[in-house]
Amino acid sequence: MVVLSTRDLPALRRFYDALGWTELPGGSDELARFRMGELILALYPATPGEGATPPAGDHSAMTLVISVATAAEVDSAFAGAVHVGAEAVSQPQDQSWGGRSAVIADPEGNRWEILWVPRPSGG
Repeated sequence: MVVLSTRDLPALRRFYDALGWTELPGGSDELARFRMGELILALYPATPGEGATPPAGDHSAMTLVISVATAAEVDSAFAGAVHVGAEAVSQPQDQSWGGRSAVIADPEGNRWEILWVPRPSGG
């Protein structure tokens, strides 16, 4: 499970819903959970003085990664995220090692890399 502390849980909940992610039953503006394949993304409100959420404008040194099946999916997932309010951090681009990736930030600055890694051909 990945847990993100949030300054504005209702807004971040709407963002991930707009991406088309499936929210698990029982979600609310107090706690929301989304299915990400085998993982769960949980959002919970930061409490004052907790120190878990950086001030507005700061960003975390952590980047979460979503792996997609094709290079073209990097572009479409990136465009879809930007369309619903993500900030474009790094445009989709081919990587020197053969993959393709892009980076977006959600409305609270959490960074997500959208990554395609080519599978070695059998042989």
